Amino acid sequence: MVTKVAKKGAAKKAAKAVKTPAAKKWAYLFEEGNKDMRDLLGGKGAGLAEMTNAKLPVPPGFTITTEACNAYTVAGKEFPKGMWEQTLVAMKKVEKATGKKFGDPKNPLLVSVRSGAKFSMPGMMDTVLNLGLNSETLKGIAELTGNARFAQDAYRRFIQMFGRIVMGIEAKKFDAIFDSAKEKHHARADTDLDMNALQEVVMQYKELYKNEIGDEFPEDPYKQLELAIGAVFGSWMGKRAVDYRRINKIPDNLGTAVNVCTMVFGNMGDDSGTGVAFTRNPATGEDALFGEYLVNAQGEDVVAGIRTPMKIAELKDKNAKVYDEFRKIARQMERHYRDMQDL
Repeated sequence: MVTKVAKKGAAKKAAKAVKTPAAKKWAYLFEEGNKDMRDLLGGKGAGLAEMTNAKLPVPPGFTITTEACNAYTVAGKEFPKGMWEQTLVAMKKVEKATGKKFGDPKNPLLVSVRSGAKFSMPGMMDTVLNLGLNSETLKGIAELTGNARFAQDAYRRFIQMFGRIVMGIEAKKFDAIFDSAKEKHHARADTDLDMNALQEVVMQYKELYKNEIGDEFPEDPYKQLELAIGAVFGSWMGKRAVDYRRINKIPDNLGTAVNVCTMVFGNMGDDSGTGVAFTRNPATGEDALFGEYLVNAQGEDVVAGIRTPMKIAELKDKNAKVYDEFRKIARQMERHYRDMQDL
């Protein structure tokens, strides 16, 4: 027999449970979003989510919301309650999807950390590539790929981007070291530096970092991730971004999302690359891929203008298989979105 007291107690517990609000969701796996969530996931996050659900080849990842950015700003640069814990859970799910582990010396997961506001703000916000590299995961990447030069190249890029974007070290100080290395080794292009030369650059970058920051370059991948997320949030209120919004009449209260995505490498040799393209000619509407690409490069090389890119049309002659696959994906995107796309 159930007593009245027990019934009242159960009723109170039930009422309390109903009144307790659900924990705020700060992190969304790509497959949890869609194109209509630009306010919450930003333009890039919503696009990655939509493409994931359209079965396009998007590497596993997740988006931390624009609301988290606004909460971070209001709280004086502190992550909102529960956000970091949700980030760790999302990272575990990305590990499962990729079969890799963040910080694992033998089979490391590396990620990019990118901004993504509701409206495009080209060049105004921050990105960090190759995050998760340290002295141990560097060895793992070299062994897994059988390409020690690629591993050193990815590491020097990461230290430079992290040092410049996250810690505020002047870009010209890194550039001076790299230019000196090219001169010493008689390298005309970045890609002419061999593994030993890049290893020297990495050591000098680390020395620069220690001299500028007063501490060693962080080895803990989770510390790297925490600092990078904070830097992307912080870039929303950076002078460049604020000035851009003033000119383009974009409100300050939108915030930026942070997209954490499994790295795919364009700098593994002449059979890999990176670029920007339209699914058709934006000036004439001609049904032909239009854009530029670089082999053995990462994204910032294209926009930085340090090397002369090739036309996408040239890819058809140099690597027909990749060109055909890219063309197929471009058509798939147009069918899904029912409009020309840039990618």
